[in-house]
Amino acid sequence: MDTRTADEVHVPQQKTSWLEFMKTHFRDYGMLLALLAIMAFFQVATDGTLLRPLNMTNLVLQNSYIVIMALGMLLVIVAGHIDLSVGSIVGFVGGLAAIMMVRWGFDPVTTTIACLIVGGLIGAAQGYWVAYFKVPSFIVTLAGMLVFKGLTLALLGGMSVGPFPVVFQRLSSGFIPDFFGGEGFNYTSLFIGVASVIAIVYFSVRSRANQLKHDVETAPFGLFVAKNALLALFIVAFCYLMATYRGLPNVLVIMAALIVLYAFVTNRTTIGRRIYALGGNEKAARLSGIKTERLTFLTFVNMGVLAGLAGLIFAARLNTATPKAGLGFELDVIAAVFIGGASATGGVGKVTGAVIGAFVMGVMNNGMSILGIGIDYQQVIKGLVLLAAVSLDVYNRKK
Repeated sequence: MDTRTADEVHVPQQKTSWLEFMKTHFRDYGMLLALLAIMAFFQVATDGTLLRPLNMTNLVLQNSYIVIMALGMLLVIVAGHIDLSVGSIVGFVGGLAAIMMVRWGFDPVTTTIACLIVGGLIGAAQGYWVAYFKVPSFIVTLAGMLVFKGLTLALLGGMSVGPFPVVFQRLSSGFIPDFFGGEGFNYTSLFIGVASVIAIVYFSVRSRANQLKHDVETAPFGLFVAKNALLALFIVAFCYLMATYRGLPNVLVIMAALIVLYAFVTNRTTIGRRIYALGGNEKAARLSGIKTERLTFLTFVNMGVLAGLAGLIFAARLNTATPKAGLGFELDVIAAVFIGGASATGGVGKVTGAVIGAFVMGVMNNGMSILGIGIDYQQVIKGLVLLAAVSLDVYNRKK
């Protein structure tokens, strides 16, 4: 039984200053500060347009499928591989959903389940070649990208297919209803925000207490309080802004649930720790008893399912399936993971980093579009940001 007082547990003596802790944990805090700086810049540059409720809603809808795929890509990259086919899978699964519902008359639930299974099977097919035949993932998924681009064209006959049933459209364009009957203000969305803050703070405090109990390095108390206070302020302010418009989008709830799930898997489960061990040193992982082939296989299956879900969300948002759907998505997803702090050599990366990286890309895309910057210069700027992020990672590892 722990006989220490509450003060001894929660207010330990810290041997490191804020600055020293930030330096040693640059991966965790660097991109978050960068995201806040980018948002502040575009908020000023766009005369306040960036953080208006309508634009925030569009920002969530435009980036939800990128965030969802980034969660799967994180595990693939941490395991030491890459998946170039996710954009093509998005287009193929969206096309399959359109054919099933619009032409064959299947209901949305059956179609959604079938499409997720198809996404998983695609991931399994690619993962099998990578895991058991030892074909480099770059080659396998590059082939998959070409194959499913071609299959999407064949499936849709080179034409757009739509519209979708209203129920399916709500997957991406629907909003959480207000159960409190508010007019002009969605109290349910604000309630969800406050409840989320309470849960986050509770688990953060409990986690910190456990770390201190086992003499694990923790953030200075002041930094811990400041971080949670800023996070709480951001979540409540965001939910308040959304409540003044139409409330929280359905897709945001799906995205948030997946973020929590994958954060738990990577931080708290055996399979999560084994994926990091696999990417850190595959030979050592195998010698320690980890079934590396099966683990690699499962990461690609997971990526396929999430790419399938992203395909459904993207198709529901457009309300049609097009042969060019998903074009270039793989680049945004991979860039989001690397910008978020994942290592190109595997073994390093966090769910929160991947999400932050996805929103860095999303805010940049949205802000530059509002400012009227052409797509040509947008691509140049995003490429330079990606190069800078990876270069910084290499520099930190050398140090």
